[in-house]
Amino acid sequence: MPIESGSCASARQAKQKRKSHSLSIRRTNSSEQERAGLQRDMLEGQDSKLPSSVRNTLLELFGQIEREFENLYIENLELRREIDTLNERLAAEGQTIDGAELSKGQLKTKASHSTSQLSQKLKTTYKASTSKIVSSFKTTTSRAICQLVKEYIGHRDGIWDVSVAKTQPVVLGTASADHTALLWSIETGKCLVKYVGHVGSVNSIKFHPTEQVALTASGDQTAHIWRYIVQLPTPQPTADCNQMSGEDEVEFSDKDEPDGDGDGSSDCPTVRGPLTSLKSHQGVVIAADWLVGGKQAVTASWDRTANLYDVETSELVHSLTGHDQELTHCCTHPTQRLVVTSSRDTTFRLWDFRDPSIHSVNVFQGHTDTVTSAVFTVGDNVVSGSDDRTVKVWDLKNMRSPIATIRTDSAVNRINVCVGQRIIALPHDNRQVRLFDMSGVRLARLPRSNRQGHRRMVCCSAWSEDHPICNLFTCGFDRQAIGWNINIPALLQEK
Repeated sequence: MPIESGSCASARQAKQKRKSHSLSIRRTNSSEQERAGLQRDMLEGQDSKLPSSVRNTLLELFGQIEREFENLYIENLELRREIDTLNERLAAEGQTIDGAELSKGQLKTKASHSTSQLSQKLKTTYKASTSKIVSSFKTTTSRAICQLVKEYIGHRDGIWDVSVAKTQPVVLGTASADHTALLWSIETGKCLVKYVGHVGSVNSIKFHPTEQVALTASGDQTAHIWRYIVQLPTPQPTADCNQMSGEDEVEFSDKDEPDGDGDGSSDCPTVRGPLTSLKSHQGVVIAADWLVGGKQAVTASWDRTANLYDVETSELVHSLTGHDQELTHCCTHPTQRLVVTSSRDTTFRLWDFRDPSIHSVNVFQGHTDTVTSAVFTVGDNVVSGSDDRTVKVWDLKNMRSPIATIRTDSAVNRINVCVGQRIIALPHDNRQVRLFDMSGVRLARLPRSNRQGHRRMVCCSAWSEDHPICNLFTCGFDRQAIGWNINIPALLQEK
């Protein structure tokens, strides 16, 4: 009777393992329908306040979890068998290698190294499978809590900034690289007013705290103050964007971008010139904002300065110098005469105008790349975002180090804070928008499935806490702004 070689035996053993594994998987798959049917019967027999669609989704997710862990258990058993086989083989080889006997220490080291490699393989497989399940679960949860309500389409180029009016009627404003600023009906998505007074890219838009007046900053080295009058149209029923077919996230190309005149901004009333033009900068004006009360305005420029103006006379009151490189943003405190400016020099500065005789300045250092924006929250906190892929929360009473740091996987653009709920919206270069609380805990990611979400870089975010339909707005270089409904109580409960 012929003696079977070691290699043939190993091949036969491996084949038997594969066959055993295949049979196990087949048994698992064949019993899936029976289990699913049993679980559905059990669920139907229970009283629940959850909608049936939500219950079915949860059932499918937990079924996936069970199947994944079943497969992992089978793979774990096979890996353990491989470890035992390898140890036996090493023990056999250890008897004679080049006529010398391996010491126990050498044999233990070699076996330990091989075992650790297999253990690492097991951990990697486990992490990959479980993270896929968790990611699927989080995405479904985000869809339920964060819903796309309306898209605002009409610009011919990327949108740099988005803002919500503070007075009635509440409208949405967008500032675009196409040299225009547009005002929109939040409910209908219809363009209400087009401002065409700038001859360069419109980089920011902010609404006056008490009047129907807007402030825009531009690449033409000016900031304009202009008045608008709007008549809100009758709201129409909104299509549910979440009922579109398809569950997987999709990647968009530039061809998928909306057409420039998608909703027709050409037929809306046009404002052709400003009430006041602020003209003291020697470079692009990248941002502008109103000081509390609306009697003064501050601008930030690529000429490395920020200017404070008297709105009524257009006179320059103060020129704020000190940054080493171009400014990227400016923001004012909602209740105090405080201004914060951010810059490409990796810092942001706090300017204090509460005492008319003293204009103090504090420098915040902590980022390693361009600070793209810094904004105030209620109380004594400032939140800063940067191209170094971090967001930091600072206490104005202790400027040496941040009280919280959020690390992300992409550069962060113009952030915004939901003041009442203390939720930070982070727009990213990689087209994602994430929500965090002030302690750095991630709450949600806005969905980008079912052809929802931005197709290119997200430039800015803005909260509107009191609006019943949309309470968060985002804009991007895909030439559209998006209105979202964030179920904040559910979001905080998930946390």
